[in-house]
Amino acid sequence: MSRRATAGWNAEEAARAQLASERGTVRKDAATRIALVYPSPYRAAMSSLGYQQIYRQLNDVPGLAADRAMLPDDVAAARAAGAPLYTLEGLRPVASYPLLAFSVAYELEIAGLIDCLDLAGVPALARDRDDHHPLVVAGGPLTFSNPVPLAPFCDVIVVGEGDPLAVELVAIAAEVGWRRAPLLAALRGRPGYYLPDVHGDTPPAVHKADDALLPARSVILTADTELSDMFLVEPARGCSRGCTYCVMRRSTNGGMRMVAPDDVLALIPPGARRVGLVGAAVTDHPHIRAIVRGVVDGGREVGISSLRADKLDDELVGLLARGGYRTLTVAADGASERMRRVIERSTQEKHLLESAALAARHKLRTLKIYMMVGVPEETETDIDELIRFSRELAAVHPRVAYGIAPFVAKRNTPLDGSPFAGIDVVEARLAQLRRGLVATGLGRTVEVRPTSARWAWIEYMLAQADTRAGRAVIDAQRAGGSFADYKRALAAHGVEPTGP
Repeated sequence: MSRRATAGWNAEEAARAQLASERGTVRKDAATRIALVYPSPYRAAMSSLGYQQIYRQLNDVPGLAADRAMLPDDVAAARAAGAPLYTLEGLRPVASYPLLAFSVAYELEIAGLIDCLDLAGVPALARDRDDHHPLVVAGGPLTFSNPVPLAPFCDVIVVGEGDPLAVELVAIAAEVGWRRAPLLAALRGRPGYYLPDVHGDTPPAVHKADDALLPARSVILTADTELSDMFLVEPARGCSRGCTYCVMRRSTNGGMRMVAPDDVLALIPPGARRVGLVGAAVTDHPHIRAIVRGVVDGGREVGISSLRADKLDDELVGLLARGGYRTLTVAADGASERMRRVIERSTQEKHLLESAALAARHKLRTLKIYMMVGVPEETETDIDELIRFSRELAAVHPRVAYGIAPFVAKRNTPLDGSPFAGIDVVEARLAQLRRGLVATGLGRTVEVRPTSARWAWIEYMLAQADTRAGRAVIDAQRAGGSFADYKRALAAHGVEPTGP
């Protein structure tokens, strides 16, 4: 049986196996220990730079240790085994810690948070807990858009950049004896803290970390992640662009904040053979070539989380090829030139064609292009335009893959409140695209890799809703967690979009 399959049956054994594969684990004796919980499995958790950053910061505090816990790979097996959710470093039940800090990346991970609390034996709803239970706090990327569906489960939610607040929050919680009422009293009025009992359904503005805390970087290297044995570091935070669908656009926390190339390179540990450069718009860094060259000249492989097609050139793609790239991945987002103008995306057809040419020139096997369908104002004509353009791309590079996601409107963006196109509409557009590619002889040259329209609708309903959505997630998960379970639960709780 694999280590991942074992996790549901013997939590302690699984934790020991995962620790044995890690380099950089913090093993620390401390008077105070909290649990840092990720509501997705280990492979996703240890690929999260934000999760690793908070782990590092908390463990740098004298007298404090943060032990990790994650959602098991097989939740049903874990439930059947009846074993409590354990931390890795402490090999202790999560419920025995005074504070559980969750990092939540996006709406569908709310289900994982509930599963973690259920497995730990901690009441999921904050109203059902008292001072004998751990405090439950949450933060993470979800809080940049709409953290309100998290409110029923959390005593405190850190909104925005949690780097400076995580240590402060734990210190205050320890001062007040890990009790809910005095903690809320102490945090009231402080920026960056969403207190559901105080703020209701109206969270405060997202918080911004001091630039002195940048860059975030990982602590632990392990092969058992989505980004196997990759050291993650943040050359820039935020974005200087104005795409109307994105929560990280230039108006968020002052736009893009750069880290000097020498500072980035100095943080890479000698034993790291793979380096991931992480951020919303890494290739917009004015010195990105110097950073990538420094990584590659050191004999390391390199990965970049976000390649902008209009920033690629022969030098940069050549460095990426030397650094182990086999697939060149860029984002178009709109299905046509017109749609990209609608969402204020600066990528043009000429940039995508040049990306295809660069991928071919440097013998990269695949050109992958991310895009959205179901964007407001999109019509069937825009899909026809994509089919036409696919012929041009295929003439330049022999293998193209479209990673397609249905558009989901997020809070704190100009497109907040835009309706979901509809499951039937999204599936019809995908079918139209596939038929068109086959009809033009591109069925095997251009691959279509869509995400689920049904689960995108669930994500939309949570992204645009209030606290009722969180309570619906509890019912849906406990009923089995299927799409039908979610649809029934959302309807039963009267969940509907509440955007402008």
